Amino acid sequence: MPNGIRMRDGRRLAFEEWGDPGGTPVVLLHGTPGCRHGVVPREVMDERPGVRFIAHDRPGYGDSDRGPGRRVAQAARDVAALADALKLGRFAVLGLSGGAPHALACAALLPSRVRRAAALAGLAPPVAEGLNWFEGMATSHVEEYTRALTEPVDFADRLAARAAAIRADPAQFLASMRDGLTDSDRRIVSTPAVSDMLLRNYREALSTSAYGWLDDTLALLSHWGFDPAGITRPVLLWHGTEDTFSPVAHFEWLARHIPRARPVLDPKGGHFSALEALPDVLDWLCATPRTDT
Repeated sequence: MPNGIRMRDGRRLAFEEWGDPGGTPVVLLHGTPGCRHGVVPREVMDERPGVRFIAHDRPGYGDSDRGPGRRVAQAARDVAALADALKLGRFAVLGLSGGAPHALACAALLPSRVRRAAALAGLAPPVAEGLNWFEGMATSHVEEYTRALTEPVDFADRLAARAAAIRADPAQFLASMRDGLTDSDRRIVSTPAVSDMLLRNYREALSTSAYGWLDDTLALLSHWGFDPAGITRPVLLWHGTEDTFSPVAHFEWLARHIPRARPVLDPKGGHFSALEALPDVLDWLCATPRTDT
């Protein structure tokens, strides 16, 4: 059983820490579906001896209680409560895939706490003006998001069935997912360190229900509860041009609208190529130039 804190509304928020207890704190925000184990491979953590990694299960995932009807913005409240419980001062945040918008929420709504933020392979808001949100997205993802918007009960039932199948055999889910990946993504997902991390990630994320997955999807498709244009902290945006889970147009929109964005585009990268970018991203997150005041 991981560590946990009790939120003001009575929810339990499960979290875990790795690395140097006195090191530079970096809060990790996992993808969709996901849990605290699904952001940074352990071998990458071990190569950063001066970093204190902190990750939690978003509501409804793993060992965290559900928070139905949550928005992306709630991530900032949960991270602030976790930071208070751990007596953190300022910290960095790193969000991967479905966790990227949640990292942006922390940067937007906790400007006095967040030093720097990194959002890797993420989505733009569904209300992004001038963006064709579905253009360039894999057909399976378009169908899934459309069903969530138009047939939410059916969508919830389908997710519950998928979650049950993943609990029974997470390796089969990982194998089926490879069919929609780029060659570079398949290579990355096939490496033992990443494969083991993803198997544990999906198994533990959905160990009790599909509610986290459901609530995440609905939150990403609803108003996020903040405007990325209002972010005042430095933000590194990383994206792969060949990503069909989160099309590159989403990255381009965010790069235009976040004032202090540092866009990094991998011209041959896919969705999971973000994992190979983590060492450089972490180096940037943990740097302390004067411009970060």
